[in-house]
Amino acid sequence: MRDLKLPDQRHPEKAHRADNAQPKKPSWIRVKAPGGAGYNETRKIIRENRLSTVCEEAGCPNVGECWSQGHATMMIMGEICTRGCTFCNVATGKPDALDAFEPGRVAHAVATLGLNHVVITSVDRDDVEDGGAEHFAQTIRAIRHRAPDTTIEILTPDFLRCAPSALETVVEARPDVFNHNLETVPGLYPSVRPGARYFHSLRLLQRVKELDPSIFTKSGIMVGLGEDRQGVLQVMDDMRSADIDFLTIGQYLQPTPKHHAVERFVTPEEFASYEKAAFGKGFLMVSATPLTRSSYHAGDDFARLRDARQRKLGIA
Repeated sequence: MRDLKLPDQRHPEKAHRADNAQPKKPSWIRVKAPGGAGYNETRKIIRENRLSTVCEEAGCPNVGECWSQGHATMMIMGEICTRGCTFCNVATGKPDALDAFEPGRVAHAVATLGLNHVVITSVDRDDVEDGGAEHFAQTIRAIRHRAPDTTIEILTPDFLRCAPSALETVVEARPDVFNHNLETVPGLYPSVRPGARYFHSLRLLQRVKELDPSIFTKSGIMVGLGEDRQGVLQVMDDMRSADIDFLTIGQYLQPTPKHHAVERFVTPEEFASYEKAAFGKGFLMVSATPLTRSSYHAGDDFARLRDARQRKLGIA
């Protein structure tokens, strides 16, 4: 039986890689260890519903803060991904079959936690014909039924090997926010995100807007992987060309020595500069800090995103 707690079994595709040194984290990266009553209650609900979270599987540094407030990002379609991105701590391999009862369990957990806003993400499922699109749609519909006042944000795979109808299936379920991360600059894709295609991901987000302009689109990148400032600014321009509303930028943190190396820790001042540049390029919402992650403070950010659109349209 495969033990996903063991690095060599969790990431067999990385076992042959040379170790990369893990530099000491600067003071602005360090966070408190998770714990407390709120954290434990969220953990209990997740366990009782037999759910996976990207908070745990990806080793998010904000898990303590978010779970203490009852906010957890559900990861559907299992805990094993069919891709092997060099930055990611989610296990790689051959996943189990999709669980038809999972959408209902997710919806029950969302209702139990009393979430105003929920983020649903997933592993890549290249083994499934539609990439899991219908499973996403079923999960959205189940949450709408059990928690009708909860706004829904999804963070999807790229559906690279799927027919165009896969994306249409997800969009027709009407999530409030459609997020798909570009992750890094295009020049680093071969070493950071093998198996993905930068311009396909960009086009995916543009297509969401074409199918339903009312859905907010969102994407994020990591910095500290070896990109330069000009490359980051170019990604911003590409995103705006695809009419993406919301940009997140966070510091890449290396999960294990076998993962892609941290080239440098970007300072808080540089993040503030990226935020200013992004707002100047027309994004409705920008979150750029060392600890920013796709779902970090997602509910508060969604409220600001909605307000920003209303101001732009002259409604507010």
